[in-house]
Amino acid sequence: MEYILSGIALFLIILSTGGFIVYIIRQNSSVFRYAYWVLFGGFVFQTLFLVYRYIALGTVPAINLKMALAFFAWSVIGAYLIFQAKFRLMVLGSFVAPIAAFFMIFSSSLPHVPDAMPPVLKGIWLLLHVTSMFLGDGIFAIAFASALMYLIQERQIKKKTRGTLFKRLPSLETLDSINHYSLVYGFPLITIGMITGAIYAQYVLGSYWQWDPKEVWSLATWACYAILLHERLAVGWQGRRAAIMSIFCFMMLIFTFLGGGLLHDSYHNFGDFGGGAILP
Repeated sequence: MEYILSGIALFLIILSTGGFIVYIIRQNSSVFRYAYWVLFGGFVFQTLFLVYRYIALGTVPAINLKMALAFFAWSVIGAYLIFQAKFRLMVLGSFVAPIAAFFMIFSSSLPHVPDAMPPVLKGIWLLLHVTSMFLGDGIFAIAFASALMYLIQERQIKKKTRGTLFKRLPSLETLDSINHYSLVYGFPLITIGMITGAIYAQYVLGSYWQWDPKEVWSLATWACYAILLHERLAVGWQGRRAAIMSIFCFMMLIFTFLGGGLLHDSYHNFGDFGGGAILP
């Protein structure tokens, strides 16, 4: 059953990505509606897949790289659906859907991992830690996409090359607003994730902090977003500086997610590309 659910989700997400790419080229609203509802269908099947895996494992379905990538893709799409409902920005999907499709394709290319899970990987604190972190990461993907669009649109305006892409992207004010709301909503989620992760570490390892490489990089990423949010709210940062900082922070986030679990000797280590982690 899980292979059917994940396969359908993968197919629909890739199909919708193609639709969003066609939309940004042709600017056909019917193409957007098709791509949107296909992506929504992919999100539904991915949700069913994750629920099925949660029941089968008895724990959050993100304890190895294969499942973590699938969870990340789900969180990115979920964040997009929420922001699309708020801003009604059709072009946003053309930048967000490829991110989710990349994670889904990456996940599907990895080998299946046996379901046997040690008791240490089960518990409410682990569920809260992983879920809040991924939801925050998904929202930050929206901040990243809006920042990219901002820099593209700003460049066109400054060079006075108002071609076809200029007409397809929204105003700089709208893009900056999306970036702002993404930070406001995403930062509390990753903060909750950091706190619950520390509590879980205390419960499992007897210490809130282990100086684990992924812990250190996660704290650095959190600090990066904290600085950005502070500068936006207290200092008044907006526009280009906020967009560049958002892109930098998201690159740190991706490195922490992949590099912290693959490149370093860590109890968060994913092992081989399909292997299981000791802790998430």
